[in-house]
Amino acid sequence: MTTLNSKIPEGPLAEKWSKYKSTMKLVNPANKKKLEIILVGSGLAGSAAASTLGELGYNVKVFCFQDTPRRAHSVAAQGGINATKNYKSDGDSDYRLFYDMIKGGDYRAREANVYRAAEVSSATIDQLTAQGVPFAREYGGTLDNRSFGGVQVSRTFYAKGQTGQQCLLGAYSGLSRQIKKGTVTMYSRREMLELVVIDGKARGIITRNLVTGELERHAGHAVILATGGYGTIYYLSTLAVNSNASAAWAAYKKGAFFGNPSFIQIHPSSVPVLNEYQAKLTLMSESLRNDGRVWVPKKKEDKRRANEIPEEERDYYLERKYPAYGNLVPRDVGSRAAKERCDAGYGVGDTGLAVNLDFKDAIAKQGKEAIEDKYGNLFEMYEKITGINPYEDPMRIYPAGHYTMGGLWVDYELMTTIPGLFAIGESNFSDHGANRLGASSLMQCAGDGYFVIPNTIGNFMSGEIRTPKISTDIPEFEKAEKDVTGKIEKLLAVNGKQTVTSFHKRLGKIMWDYSGMSRNEEGLKKALKLIDDLEEEFWKDVKVPGTNDEINQELEKAGRVADYFGLAKLIVTDGLNRGESCGAHFREESQTETGEAKRDDANYSYVSVWEYKGDEQEPKLRKEDLNYEFVEVKERDYK
Repeated sequence: MTTLNSKIPEGPLAEKWSKYKSTMKLVNPANKKKLEIILVGSGLAGSAAASTLGELGYNVKVFCFQDTPRRAHSVAAQGGINATKNYKSDGDSDYRLFYDMIKGGDYRAREANVYRAAEVSSATIDQLTAQGVPFAREYGGTLDNRSFGGVQVSRTFYAKGQTGQQCLLGAYSGLSRQIKKGTVTMYSRREMLELVVIDGKARGIITRNLVTGELERHAGHAVILATGGYGTIYYLSTLAVNSNASAAWAAYKKGAFFGNPSFIQIHPSSVPVLNEYQAKLTLMSESLRNDGRVWVPKKKEDKRRANEIPEEERDYYLERKYPAYGNLVPRDVGSRAAKERCDAGYGVGDTGLAVNLDFKDAIAKQGKEAIEDKYGNLFEMYEKITGINPYEDPMRIYPAGHYTMGGLWVDYELMTTIPGLFAIGESNFSDHGANRLGASSLMQCAGDGYFVIPNTIGNFMSGEIRTPKISTDIPEFEKAEKDVTGKIEKLLAVNGKQTVTSFHKRLGKIMWDYSGMSRNEEGLKKALKLIDDLEEEFWKDVKVPGTNDEINQELEKAGRVADYFGLAKLIVTDGLNRGESCGAHFREESQTETGEAKRDDANYSYVSVWEYKGDEQEPKLRKEDLNYEFVEVKERDYK
């Protein structure tokens, strides 16, 4: 099993990024104007990268399947974005954020990338503030902070419960400026269906125009994927229903390695499933746990209204089990604790698959107006969905599929194993280990886009200044387009009786039951068989109405679900390989006496990196060893 080279500079941790920037190759302004970059995805990472690369002088082509970049899934991030400004003078620093992320990720992330993410976080806040993001402010005018799960400092900047939306609008304003200047060309309503590799380098993509159905060829000197995560593999998740993994999967099948695919975060505070007809779940921000207290009745199957249960009959189980962090334990810990209470019969609501998130004490102490200022839109959203007023009754929450720590493997420069193909934001694996800290997603996306990729792409692009404009009238583009056409025709030709959604829903249940919050060897092996059987049934009996020459959302869904079968098997295979528990990957065979995740550092202190070997062959496992020089590896303890 090959150990991968990550191109990490030598020297002390705090000097690696500065050393890299001072020694990297540069491209002069005149040469940048000759080079073209394809960027897929227009969320916070994509918009930030496109606007910055355009400002530098590159010619950038941006693709998104929405009608506008403003609808990218980054808008759904609610609670905040981390940065090490230390405005509260509570001991925060770049190193403290780095350590919290390494510890929160259960010591399964790469030190150098994580420290760099922490290091550029302060500049990211300055950038977004300068672009007009209306972060909350103290009475004196300085930016306000709040705390988040897994930390003991206040470093999270926020704009009520709309932080993602506001940050994306800030990045979008920069993107719009570059579109106006002509350095960026925007292609909306386009979906990337294939990656084009020429002489071993990423040189273009094949897209489908989602309005006309036309297949298009686009070429560039490099390709950047900013296509987000794959949490919708569970069907019911906190992600937008159109979020998908097809771009990353196309890259994987062309030679880009996949890192830690089984590391998928289950968020502890989603609105519970209300009925069997739902297509998605709605997140209630982790920031709510700053003031909300999580509890269940002490009596099993207690069906009384929450406000009818007296204080002495309530179990504030997070405060009981984890007194040092209380309700602000990391997401994986909070999710498993909720599941344990519900499985034991203490859950609330009609299904028993929910716990209470109660703001009674916070409202009594701070006043309703103060809580409304911090979380008002979240409370309104919750009441619209459930009919319950959180100012008067506790919210009901339950864990749901959310963020994917796994993704395309990248080196220190954020380049995949295909030269010229880069992955930024949630589409890569690099910063979060086995569990992401809250508010570090927007931080990584913005940091990658504004400050990392504009620097690191220069090393590759400096070698391309003599490469002429890439033609799309060559055999590699012709074959890629033909492959896409063949897949589309195959989907339309099945003409079965079952809907695409019905297959996605069944796949999601398999993944949730056997590769969700809890996993074991027997269940994972069973899942592989069930996924194979379901995929075989899909290709025999799926019904995709309509044609390719029109708007056809069923065809779009069918292609994405077809890709999810392969990814599902890779996720389960990775989970089977990793016989330890770590972070969000909880193997029942590997737990402490008190039911916490039990790592096996002697055997599993590595990134699982998978290479595609063909549809009918097992993927090949490679390893990136994780050797920690700057932190002491020890058992996570939030008690």
